[in-house]
Amino acid sequence: MTHTPLFPRQPVPDLTVETINYGPWTLSAREPENFTMIVVYRGYHCPICRGYLQALAARIDDFEARGVDVLVVSGDSHERAEKARSDWGLEALNIAYGMTLADARSWGLYISTGKGRTSIGVDEPDLFIEPGLFLIRPDGTLYFGSVQTMPFARPQFGDVLKAIDFVLANDYPARGEVLDRDLPDDEE
Repeated sequence: MTHTPLFPRQPVPDLTVETINYGPWTLSAREPENFTMIVVYRGYHCPICRGYLQALAARIDDFEARGVDVLVVSGDSHERAEKARSDWGLEALNIAYGMTLADARSWGLYISTGKGRTSIGVDEPDLFIEPGLFLIRPDGTLYFGSVQTMPFARPQFGDVLKAIDFVLANDYPARGEVLDRDLPDDEE
Protein backbone atom coordinates (compact mmCIF):
# COMPACT_ATOMS: atom_id res chain seq x y z
CA MET A 1 0.00 0.00 0.00
CA THR A 2 1.29 3.39 -0.94
CA HIS A 3 0.07 6.68 0.50
CA THR A 4 -0.12 9.05 -2.43
CA PRO A 5 -2.20 12.19 -2.76
CA LEU A 6 -4.93 12.57 -5.33
CA PHE A 7 -4.69 15.48 -7.72
CA PRO A 8 -7.53 17.67 -8.96
CA ARG A 9 -8.46 17.18 -12.62
CA GLN A 10 -7.06 13.63 -12.48
CA PRO A 11 -9.16 10.44 -12.27
CA VAL A 12 -9.78 9.13 -8.78
CA PRO A 13 -9.52 5.42 -7.99
CA ASP A 14 -12.75 3.55 -8.44
CA LEU A 15 -14.47 2.58 -5.21
CA THR A 16 -16.95 -0.21 -4.57
CA VAL A 17 -18.48 -0.59 -1.11
CA GLU A 18 -21.63 -2.04 0.41
CA THR A 19 -24.32 0.31 1.67
CA ILE A 20 -26.75 -0.34 4.50
CA ASN A 21 -29.91 0.21 2.46
CA TYR A 22 -29.00 0.09 -1.21
CA GLY A 23 -26.59 -2.81 -1.72
CA PRO A 24 -23.32 -2.37 -3.61
CA TRP A 25 -22.27 1.17 -4.52
CA THR A 26 -19.66 1.78 -7.22
CA LEU A 27 -18.30 5.24 -7.93
CA SER A 28 -17.78 4.65 -11.65
CA ALA A 29 -21.48 3.73 -11.98
CA ARG A 30 -22.68 7.01 -10.49
CA GLU A 31 -24.27 9.64 -12.72
CA PRO A 32 -24.57 12.78 -10.61
CA GLU A 33 -25.77 16.01 -12.12
CA ASN A 34 -22.77 17.94 -10.75
CA PHE A 35 -20.69 16.01 -8.19
CA THR A 36 -20.41 12.89 -6.12
CA MET A 37 -19.38 13.77 -2.58
CA ILE A 38 -17.71 11.02 -0.58
CA VAL A 39 -17.43 11.69 3.14
CA VAL A 40 -15.10 9.27 4.92
CA TYR A 41 -15.57 9.03 8.67
CA ARG A 42 -13.52 7.22 11.30
CA GLY A 43 -16.27 4.90 12.48
CA TYR A 44 -18.84 4.27 15.17
CA HIS A 45 -16.25 4.79 17.90
CA CYS A 46 -15.79 8.49 17.05
CA PRO A 47 -17.96 11.04 18.89
CA ILE A 48 -16.76 13.86 16.64
CA CYS A 49 -17.88 11.89 13.59
CA ARG A 50 -21.34 11.60 15.14
CA GLY A 51 -21.78 15.38 15.27
CA TYR A 52 -20.22 15.86 11.84
CA LEU A 53 -22.51 13.34 10.16
CA GLN A 54 -25.56 14.69 11.99
CA ALA A 55 -24.72 18.10 10.51
CA LEU A 56 -24.56 16.49 7.06
CA ALA A 57 -27.88 14.70 7.58
CA ALA A 58 -29.48 18.06 8.40
CA ARG A 59 -28.19 19.49 5.07
CA ILE A 60 -28.58 16.46 2.78
CA ASP A 61 -31.53 18.01 0.90
CA ASP A 62 -29.37 21.07 0.17
CA PHE A 63 -26.72 18.88 -1.45
CA GLU A 64 -29.26 16.91 -3.45
CA ALA A 65 -30.86 20.17 -4.68
CA ARG A 66 -27.45 21.12 -6.10
CA GLY A 67 -27.06 17.87 -8.01
CA VAL A 68 -24.65 16.30 -5.52
CA ASP A 69 -24.83 12.55 -4.90
CA VAL A 70 -23.60 11.92 -1.32
CA LEU A 71 -22.04 8.79 0.15
CA VAL A 72 -20.80 8.41 3.72
CA VAL A 73 -18.30 5.58 4.27
CA SER A 74 -15.98 4.08 6.86
CA GLY A 75 -14.02 0.91 7.37
CA ASP A 76 -16.58 -0.26 9.93
CA SER A 77 -18.41 -3.56 9.73
CA HIS A 78 -22.07 -3.68 8.68
CA GLU A 79 -23.07 -3.99 12.33
CA ARG A 80 -21.14 -0.89 13.45
CA ALA A 81 -22.31 1.14 10.44
CA GLU A 82 -25.91 0.21 11.21
CA LYS A 83 -25.39 1.26 14.84
CA ALA A 84 -24.02 4.62 13.68
CA ARG A 85 -27.02 5.05 11.39
CA SER A 86 -29.63 4.21 14.03
CA ASP A 87 -27.95 5.53 17.21
CA TRP A 88 -26.88 8.80 15.59
CA GLY A 89 -30.11 9.44 13.66
CA LEU A 90 -28.55 9.27 10.19
CA GLU A 91 -31.46 7.67 8.34
CA ALA A 92 -31.32 10.38 5.66
CA LEU A 93 -27.77 9.44 4.63
CA ASN A 94 -26.54 6.74 2.27
CA ILE A 95 -24.10 4.98 4.59
CA ALA A 96 -21.53 2.50 3.32
CA TYR A 97 -19.19 0.27 5.24
CA GLY A 98 -16.18 -1.94 4.74
CA MET A 99 -13.81 0.51 3.03
CA THR A 100 -10.54 -1.39 2.96
CA LEU A 101 -7.21 -0.06 4.14
CA ALA A 102 -5.91 -0.51 0.60
CA ASP A 103 -8.78 1.62 -0.73
CA ALA A 104 -8.05 4.22 1.94
CA ARG A 105 -4.41 4.41 0.89
CA SER A 106 -5.31 4.67 -2.80
CA TRP A 107 -7.45 7.70 -1.87
CA GLY A 108 -4.56 9.28 0.04
CA LEU A 109 -6.21 8.78 3.43
CA TYR A 110 -4.40 8.28 6.73
CA ILE A 111 -4.72 5.20 8.92
CA SER A 112 -4.49 5.13 12.72
CA THR A 113 -4.03 2.42 15.33
CA GLY A 114 -6.73 1.89 17.91
CA LYS A 115 -6.02 3.03 21.45
CA GLY A 116 -8.85 1.30 23.33
CA ARG A 117 -12.17 2.70 24.48
CA THR A 118 -13.26 6.19 23.43
CA SER A 119 -15.05 8.83 25.51
CA ILE A 120 -18.41 7.41 24.37
CA GLY A 121 -17.50 3.92 25.61
CA VAL A 122 -16.91 2.28 22.21
CA ASP A 123 -13.70 0.40 21.43
CA GLU A 124 -11.64 1.68 18.52
CA PRO A 125 -10.81 -0.93 15.87
CA ASP A 126 -7.18 -2.12 15.77
CA LEU A 127 -6.74 0.01 12.61
CA PHE A 128 -9.11 2.63 11.25
CA ILE A 129 -9.27 5.25 8.52
CA GLU A 130 -9.00 8.95 9.30
CA PRO A 131 -11.50 11.42 7.75
CA GLY A 132 -11.67 12.74 4.23
CA LEU A 133 -14.09 14.62 2.02
CA PHE A 134 -13.99 14.43 -1.78
CA LEU A 135 -15.99 16.12 -4.53
CA ILE A 136 -15.74 14.14 -7.75
CA ARG A 137 -16.93 15.40 -11.12
CA PRO A 138 -19.27 13.19 -13.18
CA ASP A 139 -16.29 12.30 -15.41
CA GLY A 140 -14.55 10.66 -12.42
CA THR A 141 -11.96 13.37 -11.83
CA LEU A 142 -11.24 14.96 -8.49
CA TYR A 143 -12.56 18.48 -8.03
CA PHE A 144 -11.88 18.97 -4.32
CA GLY A 145 -10.26 16.84 -1.64
CA SER A 146 -9.60 17.22 2.06
CA VAL A 147 -7.80 14.53 4.05
CA GLN A 148 -6.98 14.68 7.72
CA THR A 149 -4.82 12.99 10.30
CA MET A 150 -7.28 13.81 13.10
CA PRO A 151 -11.05 14.03 13.52
CA PHE A 152 -10.90 17.78 14.20
CA ALA A 153 -11.41 20.86 11.97
CA ARG A 154 -13.12 19.22 9.00
CA PRO A 155 -14.72 21.18 6.14
CA GLN A 156 -18.06 22.52 7.34
CA PHE A 157 -21.03 21.59 5.19
CA GLY A 158 -22.38 25.14 5.01
CA ASP A 159 -19.02 26.24 3.59
CA VAL A 160 -19.01 23.33 1.12
CA LEU A 161 -22.50 24.28 -0.07
CA LYS A 162 -21.47 27.93 -0.58
CA ALA A 163 -18.41 26.75 -2.49
CA ILE A 164 -20.52 24.51 -4.72
CA ASP A 165 -22.84 27.43 -5.46
CA PHE A 166 -19.86 29.61 -6.43
CA VAL A 167 -18.25 26.86 -8.52
CA LEU A 168 -21.43 26.14 -10.44
CA ALA A 169 -22.28 29.82 -11.00
CA ASN A 170 -18.77 30.72 -12.17
CA ASP A 171 -17.52 27.50 -13.78
CA TYR A 172 -14.62 27.73 -11.36
CA PRO A 173 -11.84 25.26 -12.20
CA ALA A 174 -10.39 22.67 -9.85
CA ARG A 175 -7.22 24.01 -8.23
CA GLY A 176 -4.05 22.30 -6.97
CA GLU A 177 -3.76 20.37 -10.23
CA VAL A 178 -0.02 20.78 -10.90
CA LEU A 179 1.69 17.39 -10.86
CA ASP A 180 5.29 16.83 -9.75
CA ARG A 181 6.30 16.08 -13.35
CA ASP A 182 5.07 19.55 -14.34
CA LEU A 183 7.17 21.46 -11.79
CA PRO A 184 10.33 23.22 -12.94
CA ASP A 185 13.44 21.07 -12.41
CA ASP A 186 14.73 23.23 -9.57
CA GLU A 187 11.44 22.76 -7.62
CA GLU A 188 11.38 18.93 -7.43
